[in-house]
Amino acid sequence: VEPEGVVYERHTILIDDARITSIIPTADWRRPSHAVVEVDCTEHVLIPGLINAHTHAAMSLFRGMADDRPLMEWLEQHIWPAEASFVNREFVREGTRLAAAEMLLGGTTCFNDMYFFPDEAAAAAVEAGIRAVIGMIVIGFPSTWAHNVDEYLRKGEEVHDRFRSHPLITTAFAPHSPYTVDDDALRRIAILSDELDLPIHIHLHETQREVDDALAATKMRPLRRLGALGLQSPRLVAVHMTALDSEEIEILSRTGTHVVHCPESNLKLASGFCPVAELVAQGINVACGTDSAASNNDLDMLSEMRTASLLAKGLAGDPCALPAAAALRMATLNGAKALGLDHLLGTIEHGKLADLVAIDLARFEARPLYDPVSHVVYGAHRDQVSEVWVGHRRAPHERGWR
Repeated sequence: VEPEGVVYERHTILIDDARITSIIPTADWRRPSHAVVEVDCTEHVLIPGLINAHTHAAMSLFRGMADDRPLMEWLEQHIWPAEASFVNREFVREGTRLAAAEMLLGGTTCFNDMYFFPDEAAAAAVEAGIRAVIGMIVIGFPSTWAHNVDEYLRKGEEVHDRFRSHPLITTAFAPHSPYTVDDDALRRIAILSDELDLPIHIHLHETQREVDDALAATKMRPLRRLGALGLQSPRLVAVHMTALDSEEIEILSRTGTHVVHCPESNLKLASGFCPVAELVAQGINVACGTDSAASNNDLDMLSEMRTASLLAKGLAGDPCALPAAAALRMATLNGAKALGLDHLLGTIEHGKLADLVAIDLARFEARPLYDPVSHVVYGAHRDQVSEVWVGHRRAPHERGWR
């Protein structure tokens, strides 16, 4: 990923205390006198751990429950009633455990979550050994997690304090969307985000209907409303962004707002098309996410990269739009930047955390191999992921892992 366009062949990465300490040609490697563990990844490509920049991990338990429906019908008639009936601490704990296993097996080492009972999601991520940015959810109606905005914010800050120093867990404010969170709550979140220097993770401009309804209700498009409330900044992580005009793209560029593209979920719900190539051309940081397994229906970031690249080409009418290296950057370094973790994650560099993924290329379907990055984005499948490390911890990686 960095330096851009450079692939290092036959190199050895040295890791100590969860950090990358050196990257050297394998021919120069000399086994030290003290004990080391060696892992032979010959005939593999090693990439930074994939970063799923938008999930609702526990919703894996709703996978396939209400397919082939438009977004608002899907939410209002199926998902929200199911959540009211079933979501509790145990649901979130078990759903997040399931999601964490799926993500680790597919090469995802960090995910950005937004859901109820974020303390349970964080505990499940720690148990699984996966890195997580845990969203302090705020939504404008009662749930089994909280009854009002005050309680959502109080409980969220308690989660932040509980995991403040944990090596695997960071936090973000997670107002669900402009249409479910009122102005007063959004202003309070903007102030708290500034005080604590935490990201704000929000669904935004997911559909044209959302924008039209906002104009009818508030006489403002949602992004402009967030600007009036003080939320437009490099801490804002805007998810979906399918309905944008040229002025809004300029606002995103000027304010340093990050965009998370969820191509497969958007396609499945027919929510619209994020103009990724245009955003990238304007210098906007675009990351990649799967959304939930309830609307995708998997948490496969390799597949998401491929779809993002192909969709960008088709939408732009340009086969050069979002090339393989740019798609890989979206799923690694760009995700880290959006979450404020790019000083730790997203590239294989000296001093960064050793979140790494080995992809097996010793297969017929991986031959011939002209460009490893191209193969990872356009040809690799998650069953080729053979090893995953989160820091110094080597994740269990048998397909029958429970």
